[in-house]
Amino acid sequence: MPHPALPGADWADCYELQVARSDFTAITAAHAMLGRFPLWVRLLVRLRDAVTGLFGLRSSRSLVADELETIGFFPVVSKSDNQVVLGFDDRHLDFRVVIDVRHDDQGRRLVDATTLVRRKIWLGRIYIALITPFHRLIVITMLANFGRRMSAVSLLPLP
Repeated sequence: MPHPALPGADWADCYELQVARSDFTAITAAHAMLGRFPLWVRLLVRLRDAVTGLFGLRSSRSLVADELETIGFFPVVSKSDNQVVLGFDDRHLDFRVVIDVRHDDQGRRLVDATTLVRRKIWLGRIYIALITPFHRLIVITMLANFGRRMSAVSLLPLP
């Protein structure tokens, strides 16, 4: 931090994955990672929506209902071949997910998933403290699933 996607962020994490296949964009990676959540993640999101609704915070359904371009249920803030920024601002915090892709020195593609948060009020601090263990597990799972899919695709024989 600071990060251009959310300069006022006061909480962040970043996970990186190396993938042998190199012909995908950040948009493709974001759709692959965030477009198909496992059942246990969908159930956690429903629980989150039910609890946060009691405090007047936005639900994942309300984000999709805004008719903005979304990947998963996250509104797209900006996108290019190398970076996608997703997120929204709410009463308790501002939130961004940044998916970056780039090449390393050995021709592999690196995929970074960065989460940035600006906690606005005490409720934002409590919320992040409560969801951080789940957040980490979800991000690691989504990156691992993406890595497995890319490896499987990369190992297919060429025609």
